[in-house]
Amino acid sequence: MPSYTVTVATGSQWFAGTDDYIYLTLVGSEGCSEKTLLDKAFYNDFERGAVDSYDVNVAEELGEIQLVKIEKRRYWVQDDWYCKYITVKTPGGDYVEFPCYRWVGDEQEIVLRDGKARLPKDDVTQVAKQHRRKELEERQKLYKWMEWHPGFPLSIDAKTCKDLPRDIQFDSEKGVDFILNYTKAMENLYVNRFMHMFQSSWSDFADFEKIFVRISNTISEYVMQHWQEDFMFGYQYLNGCNPVLIQKCTKLPDKFPVTTEMVDCSLERNLTLEEEIKEGNVYIADYSLLDGVSANSTDPCTIQYLAAPICLLYKNLQNKVLPIAIQLAQTPGENNPIYLPSDEKYDWMLAKIWVRSSDFHIHQTVTHLLRTHLISEVFGIAMYRQLPAVHPLFKLILPHVKFTIAINTKAREQLICECGLFDKANATGGGGHVQLVQRAMKHFTFSSLCFPEEIRMRGMESKEELPYYFYRDDGNMVWEATKSFVSDVVNIYYDSDETVSTDVELQAFVKDVCIFGLNGNEDLGFPKTVVTRDKLTEYLTVIIFTASSQHAAVNFGQFDWCSWIPNSPPTMRHPPPTEKGVVTINYIIESLPDRGRSCWHLGAVWALSQFQENELFLGMYPDEHFIEKPVKNAMKQFRKKLDEISSIIKERNKNKKLPYYYFSPDRIPNSVAV
Repeated sequence: MPSYTVTVATGSQWFAGTDDYIYLTLVGSEGCSEKTLLDKAFYNDFERGAVDSYDVNVAEELGEIQLVKIEKRRYWVQDDWYCKYITVKTPGGDYVEFPCYRWVGDEQEIVLRDGKARLPKDDVTQVAKQHRRKELEERQKLYKWMEWHPGFPLSIDAKTCKDLPRDIQFDSEKGVDFILNYTKAMENLYVNRFMHMFQSSWSDFADFEKIFVRISNTISEYVMQHWQEDFMFGYQYLNGCNPVLIQKCTKLPDKFPVTTEMVDCSLERNLTLEEEIKEGNVYIADYSLLDGVSANSTDPCTIQYLAAPICLLYKNLQNKVLPIAIQLAQTPGENNPIYLPSDEKYDWMLAKIWVRSSDFHIHQTVTHLLRTHLISEVFGIAMYRQLPAVHPLFKLILPHVKFTIAINTKAREQLICECGLFDKANATGGGGHVQLVQRAMKHFTFSSLCFPEEIRMRGMESKEELPYYFYRDDGNMVWEATKSFVSDVVNIYYDSDETVSTDVELQAFVKDVCIFGLNGNEDLGFPKTVVTRDKLTEYLTVIIFTASSQHAAVNFGQFDWCSWIPNSPPTMRHPPPTEKGVVTINYIIESLPDRGRSCWHLGAVWALSQFQENELFLGMYPDEHFIEKPVKNAMKQFRKKLDEISSIIKERNKNKKLPYYYFSPDRIPNSVAV
C-alpha cells in the first residue's frame, strides 16, 4: 500500500496542543486520499515550534500532488493554530513543499497549493484554476474597502482590530495598544508625574530638562544643546525627521517679498539675492498646506494655534544650509513681518520655533501618516483582494505589508480618531489632521513616491551642490538595491512585456489600487495598467521602498529630533506675533506646550521610535513563500548588497556628532508596523 509522509510545521505564535482534531486530505492529479486524522485531542502534537510527521496510506498512488487540505475541529477550548508549512514526501521519494504561514481557525478548512509561484497563464488544470478563483472570491468578501474620511485613501472595512481577518491581526493585541504603550513610555521615561499637568507652563528652557535629562542619547542631547543655532535649524531640513520639504528656490514667490537688503548680511558671495537664486544657493520650505487648517479646540481651557510659515534658506561657503528669512503667514502685509537673523534674539528664536512646530505637523500627518501608512494600506488591501497566494507578486509584496493594515486600524481606533490620543497634545488634533490629509491628497502623486524622481522634483539631486544631504544619498543606495532585487524577481517570472500586460491578476491589482483605493483620482498619476517589465519593476519598488525604507527614514528619528520640546513643539499656546520687538523669553515659554502636553508628546515620539520585538529588517524573509532557487539567489544578492550599504553608512558615521542612520538597511523594518 503506497504511503505518503506528511511533515507539518507549527509556528511559535500558538499551538493546537491538546484541544483540537486536525485533519488532512491530499489531492492529486489521479485521486484523493481519505480525510486523515493527524492529531487527536490530548495528544500534544502541534505545539509551538514543533515539526511533526505522519504517514498517510492510500490504496493507489495519487499522481502529482496538487492540493493539501487542512481542517481543524475544536475539541474543548476555542483557539487558533498557526501552520507554517506542510511538506509531502511521495512514495517515489520526491518532496513537495506547501507554504502556509496562516492561522487555521476552528471548524475551518484551508486549501494549499504547492510552493511554486505561478502566473495565471501557468495554471492549466481545472483544479488549479478553480482554486485560484475561489481563493480570490473568498478574500474579496473578507477584505472590503471603506472610506474613513472623504478625500482620504480608502482603508479596510473594520472598526477594530478584532474585526480584521485573523491572518492580518497582530499576534498580540497588547503590543499595539497605543494607550498602553504611550502610558508605559511615560513611566519608563519617569515623566508620568507630569502627564496630567495641563495648563501648567514650564518655568524656562532649563525646566524642560526635567523630562529630558534621564533619557538623553547622542542625537537628542546634541539637539538640546544646539537647537537655537541656525546651523541646527537648517541641518534638520536635510537629515532630520522631515527631510522631504526643502526644495531649491528658482524664483521668490510674490507672497514672500524678501529683498537683498533684508538678507544682505547673511549672503557670503557678494551677490544679490536674485543672483544667489540663479546660482542655485537658495532653498525654500513652504508650509502652505497648514493655511486655514483648524487648530485643536478640544480643550476649552487651552487655546491652541497653528501657522503656515514660509522659510528661505541659504547655502553658505561651508555648504551649510542656514535660515535667512521667515514669514509666519502666507499673505504678506504689515501684520505679517519677515523675520531675519539680524532681528532681536527672541523675535528670531520664536520665528524658528513656529517653523519647527509647523514642520512637526506636516511630518506627522503628511510625510508619515499619508505617504507611508495610508498608501501602504491601499497596496496591502489590493494585494489581498486581487493576488492569490500562488502569484509571485503576492509572495514578493506580502512581507512588506505585514501588520500594516492592523497598525492603521488600531490608529483609527485609538490614535487619530475623534477624542483619540492625537487630540491630547497636537495642535492639529480635533480634526485639523483630517483637513491636512485631505489637502495633501490634492498634491499627492505616484511619481513623488519614486525616490530619485521626488528628489529631482525638489531640485535636490546634486551631490556637488549639497554634499551633506545624507537622506538623499543613502535613500538612493537603498532604492537602487531594492529596484535591482525587484527586477531580478520580475525577470524570473515575466519573460516579456507581453507576459506583464496579459497577467489579468496583476492588472486587477493595479486597477484596484487606482480606481478603488485612491477613488479613481486621475490627478494622482497612479497607473491603471502596467504593461512593461520596467514599469512593473518601478511599481513594485515603490511599494516595497515606501513600506520599508521610506517609513523607516521618517519614523525612527522622531525621538532623536522631537524629544527636546522647543525644537519640535506639537502645539503652540499663543498666536504668532504680528510685529517685531515685542517677544520676550516669558512669551516664548508661555507659547510652548504645557507640562501635560509635553509629556504625552514625549511618550508618543518615544513609543513610535522603538522597533518591535523580533523585528524583521529589510531583506530578511524567514517565511519561505518562495521555494524556487533563482528567487532565493536573488534574495541572497539583495541581502549582500544591503549589508554593503549598511557598512558604507556605518563607516561614514564614525566620529560624527550627528550620525545619519535612518536609511541603514539593518535599521529598516520590512513593513509599516509601528
